[in-house]
Amino acid sequence: MLSLLEIILPLVLIAVITLPLIPVFRGKVDVRNAKFRVYMQVSMFFVALIGTVLITGATYAAEEVATGFQGSFGQGMGFIAASIAVSASVLGAGYAVGQAAPAAIGAISENSENFGKAMIFVALAEGVAIYGLLIAIQIIAKL
Repeated sequence: MLSLLEIILPLVLIAVITLPLIPVFRGKVDVRNAKFRVYMQVSMFFVALIGTVLITGATYAAEEVATGFQGSFGQGMGFIAASIAVSASVLGAGYAVGQAAPAAIGAISENSENFGKAMIFVALAEGVAIYGLLIAIQIIAKL
């Protein structure tokens, strides 16, 4: 059963992470201030992630002794590593496709013979996501 700390702590962390972005979405912030707020939001996300992992790791380590839980903290970290591998590769592939696809469309509109060459770069960008998925599968297979 979840304790009160395990219920409230993630909600507080989500609120702290998203509060700096409210003025950005309302359009009341200039570009320089918006960049600072986004950088702060990303850094607070990673601080919250590390804090949550440390707090829940200590909590579950104590529960493991008391309840005989079958998993371990290392397995949990392995699943987190797999999810980070997938999410980072998908974000990178999305950015790469976002940069390569418009350039490919422009090249194709100027000369239709460039279709094959242009699509190769878009397909290579999509391959990055597949590589991240393969790494995650290998990590989970080792658990």
